[in-house]
Amino acid sequence: MIYLILSIFISSSLFVIFKLFDKYQVNTFQAIVVNYITAFSCGFFFYGNGITLNQISQKPWAIGAVILGALFISVFILMALTAQRNGLSVASVAGKMSVVVPVIFAVIVYNEQLSLLKIAGIILALLAVYLTTVKKDGGSFDRKKILFPALLFIGSGIIDTTIKYVDKMYVTKGETPVFSAAIFGCAFVFGMIVIAIRRDFKITGKTILGGILLGIPNFYSIVFLLKALQPEHVGDSSTVYPINNVAIVMLSTIFGIILFKERLITKNWIGIAIAIISIVMIAISAQPVNA
Repeated sequence: MIYLILSIFISSSLFVIFKLFDKYQVNTFQAIVVNYITAFSCGFFFYGNGITLNQISQKPWAIGAVILGALFISVFILMALTAQRNGLSVASVAGKMSVVVPVIFAVIVYNEQLSLLKIAGIILALLAVYLTTVKKDGGSFDRKKILFPALLFIGSGIIDTTIKYVDKMYVTKGETPVFSAAIFGCAFVFGMIVIAIRRDFKITGKTILGGILLGIPNFYSIVFLLKALQPEHVGDSSTVYPINNVAIVMLSTIFGIILFKERLITKNWIGIAIAIISIVMIAISAQPVNA
């Protein structure tokens, strides 16, 4: 459970860093690219145990790392844009409440069981998505602002599903940090391609610093989440993802209120309360029943 708690706290800090990028006018895309080379370095040099890039390219999970690298940079950009344009609470909800995608996949592919209590918890979690995202007292969405949260929701669900599948099917015990580093390395390559196409080569010290500050927690957020998904820890996808995602929504929303004075309406607070209830229900449903 400690790995899940660490993943929650570290992942929540990423939304705060994105908000600070906007406040201090850091080039978000360039900082994201720097973040990926930083995250890659953390895994490759500290946990690689002498592995070479050629050896990484021959791993059975190498293709999965390339695909995830492309998804990571795409979704990370969406996360930053959503946090800056819609607020921390909306960004965290859209990105982390896509839990329904990996949960459904886990039930179909891994034959994970869903109890009535867990199903009820997940339904409440999805209700919390709507209530936390509503920004008007009338309860309606601003249609002009739906695009980025919607794309973030879909992209995050695909990432959660893919990373669990590749890790479960191809990554051996002890390879999690290197696998994570490979994903970030691939994301860095894709980012450099985009920079080359844009010809956006002017980079400042502020951007480099921001990328480094983002890259270190980003690396460990993935490592700790993958460790929480391992059988000897929490293991069950339909338990880990809902608790992880709902808790990040709550914590990042609290950060938004305290640090950036973001204002919530009554429905938002109700959504947070429902989110807490859903976490409790899902956690209880994951406990083994004594005979």
